[in-house]
Amino acid sequence: MKMLNQIMFAVITASAALSVNAAHVLVVLSDEDQLELKNNHVFKTGFYLNELMQPTKMLLDAGHTVTFATPKGKAPTLDESSNSAMYFNQDEKVLKQYAGLLHDLKLTSPKDSPVVSLARIEQIGIDQFDAIYIPGGHAPMQDLLKDKQLGKVLNAFHNAGKPTALVCHGPIALMSTLPHAAEAIKQLEQGRTVKTGEWIYKNYRMTVISNQEEEQAKSLLKGGEMKFYPQTALESLGAKYQSNTKAWSPNVVVDRELITGQNPASAVLVGKTLLEKLK
Repeated sequence: MKMLNQIMFAVITASAALSVNAAHVLVVLSDEDQLELKNNHVFKTGFYLNELMQPTKMLLDAGHTVTFATPKGKAPTLDESSNSAMYFNQDEKVLKQYAGLLHDLKLTSPKDSPVVSLARIEQIGIDQFDAIYIPGGHAPMQDLLKDKQLGKVLNAFHNAGKPTALVCHGPIALMSTLPHAAEAIKQLEQGRTVKTGEWIYKNYRMTVISNQEEEQAKSLLKGGEMKFYPQTALESLGAKYQSNTKAWSPNVVVDRELITGQNPASAVLVGKTLLEKLK
């Protein structure tokens, strides 16, 4: 009986500790299901399965609370090209596990999605969240890079020094903190020098999918061409870009509160790094 009481006490103590240390993480995705390309071409896209679900599962398994949001509160769209074992070490069982978790969370359900708008996040209170995570897929290149409400959220996390994690195309969302993001986008699309004033992430070391990797993955666009690459954009704004030495290999860069991962293969390491920051 004494041993049983000791075991129960240990379980209760561990549960209490987990509750005390649990964080509330905001995961932001794009509302968009397509990316506008040059010459009026359009590419159907969304978020990448592994980039969203690998870090999300790690957060949930660690006992953290996760809230999902998009700018307008629409259910996000899965980029079907990412629904492949290629992104899970060719393991079909692992793919089914993560696809199953996505299904259980109902994120992409137009009717039952738990996703809320960024306006709702502001009502809840940005200070209620301990970290933010933004996965990739091409969709953030359509809306997150210029969304003013996301810019306010990221500014708040920056000012508070709270963990800000992004992967693959996700880091393009850092542009939203510019006072005139839309003008910067026009300058990039025209191949002009970006003149936007001060940027809160200027001189931060960071990574994002590289120009080299974009060129190698061009076939995904089925003959289309992106208006500009995210590496070029972030470097133009004053980021100190750091790439991997071998294309598509994992690469994570940490500078102050900012955690950036370069490509789909970097998602797990981004998740691990974020968990470390939340301890």
